[in-house]
Amino acid sequence: MNTVNVCETFVSLQGESSYAGLPCFFIRLAGCNLHCRYCDTAYARAPGRETPVAELVARVRSDRAPLCEITGGEPLLQPGFPALARAVKDETGKTLLVETNGSCDLSLVPEGAIAVMDVKCPGSGEGESFAMANLGRLRPCDEVKFVLADETDYRWALEFVEKRRLTSLCHAVLFSPVHSALDARVLANWMLRDRVPARLQLQWHRQLGMR
Repeated sequence: MNTVNVCETFVSLQGESSYAGLPCFFIRLAGCNLHCRYCDTAYARAPGRETPVAELVARVRSDRAPLCEITGGEPLLQPGFPALARAVKDETGKTLLVETNGSCDLSLVPEGAIAVMDVKCPGSGEGESFAMANLGRLRPCDEVKFVLADETDYRWALEFVEKRRLTSLCHAVLFSPVHSALDARVLANWMLRDRVPARLQLQWHRQLGMR
């Protein structure tokens, strides 16, 4: 496929990985297979604009941001995603991040790109969506993110990380509070108390009032 269905492109600070704080060119693809209760990009489920891969690569290449992130929605649902990801990685010289909800085959993310994969907690309403086979597809460069709505989610995520020795499978494990639902200071104290082998991750773009 030489086209993908695009919701929007924009430049902002990367906010939800160990690359947080760096300027990033975002390609948000349209469509998602999940309906998380706290979703802040529900508009991305609407039909987007069919856009040639070459046009998107040219936009990425012309921007000075050192990162590019392909996100959604759920980008791995689109047949044109592999071609887009390979072209951005091979033709732009940017570090490529791919944010995915954990329900789709992670092997679609090409070598040389970095997957930032969610494991949906019960509070999302999609706690059964994670494809467990993706644990075997993680690479040392990849990152895994848990978005936590409350203490129940925190306990669930902590058990998941410890039981599956997740820190040995990827570069970083991230615990992020749901905005306006869980106080980041409360989560930080839980993590300190339990010596959690994960990083506290705030949505820096939201903290700063950016998209």
